[in-house]
Amino acid sequence: MTSEIKLGERLDDLLLNGLELIQNPDKFCFGVDAVLLSDFVKVRPGEQLLDLGTGNGIIPVLLSAKTKAGHLTGLEIQDDIAEMARRSIAHNHLEERIDIVTGDIKEAAEIFKPAFFDVITTNPPYMLADHGLRNPDDAKAIARHEVMCSLDDILRESMRLLQDKGRFYMVHRPFRLTEILIKMNYYKIEPKRIQFVHPYIDREPNMVLIEGVRGAKSHVKIEPPIIMFTRTEDGQQENGYGHTGSHR
Repeated sequence: MTSEIKLGERLDDLLLNGLELIQNPDKFCFGVDAVLLSDFVKVRPGEQLLDLGTGNGIIPVLLSAKTKAGHLTGLEIQDDIAEMARRSIAHNHLEERIDIVTGDIKEAAEIFKPAFFDVITTNPPYMLADHGLRNPDDAKAIARHEVMCSLDDILRESMRLLQDKGRFYMVHRPFRLTEILIKMNYYKIEPKRIQFVHPYIDREPNMVLIEGVRGAKSHVKIEPPIIMFTRTEDGQQENGYGHTGSHR
C-alpha cells in the first residue's frame, strides 16, 4: 500500500504497464464496460481527448498506455471522486499527460472554452433517473442513473466541444440504442461503428459500443460481436474476451 490510499480505499493492479488505480468499493469501482470502451476507442498520436464523467479516471489511465494521445482530460462532477482520480494520476506519474477537472457535464463547453477536442469518450449512466432510483445523492446512484446529466446533455456538450470530424465514443445498453442513434443524429454526431457485447454466444447483448463522428456523412458499420464468456463441456465458464485490466 502507499501513502495515497485513504481509509476504505484499495489499490488495484490494472495488469497494464504497471499501472494501478485507487478505488473505493463504497463509491463505485470500474467495470468491464470501461475496459471494453478503452479497447474500442481509436486515438491517433498527439490527439487531445476528453472523458466525460470520468469517475475514478479509469478510461484516461487505460488510454494513456493503450494509445499515443497527446493529452487526456477527465471531467468529473463529484469532488471526492475527482480527488481520488487525481491521486491515481499522481501515483502513476501521469500528471503531464492527464488532467482531472471537477465540473458539471452540462457546462462542459463553457468549462473548456475555447478548447476543442479530437476525441470524446464517455461511459455514462445507463438508467433513467426514475428507474429504480433510491438515493439520488449516493455515488453509485449518480454513476448508474441519469441524476446529474442526461444523454442529451452528453451529446449536446460533445457536439460543442468536438473538432469538425472529431470522434465520439460511448458504451451503453442496447435497450436504449434507438434513442441513442436518434439523438446522435440530432446533435450532428453521425454513428459510424457499432459493436454489440454478448455475455454468451446464445444470449442477447447486454452492452453496445458506439463510435460517432461530428459532421460526417451517414454510413454505419456493424462490427463483429464480442462474446464475453464461453462454456466448456463440463459446464464451466471461461473468459472469451482477452481484455487487459481488472474489473468488479
